[in-house]
Amino acid sequence: MNNYLGGKNQTVIPEAKKALNQFKYEIAREIGVQPPESGYWGNMTSRECGSVGGYMVKRMVEVYENSLIGK
Repeated sequence: MNNYLGGKNQTVIPEAKKALNQFKYEIAREIGVQPPESGYWGNMTSRECGSVGGYMVKRMVEVYENSLIGK
């Protein structure tokens, strides 16, 4: 199965889009970034958005690694 998205910012599993969006807001609040109430992240700095995205990936890897060891 080829999941390459051709450089486009798309969700691989469309059904997960809502959960990922909620996760993004949860992470933003957790690391002290004020998420936009409008849902438009274009006015946020690259640093803020990068922090949120980076921490999301870190958390997802952590959850996956824990699943590998049975936690």
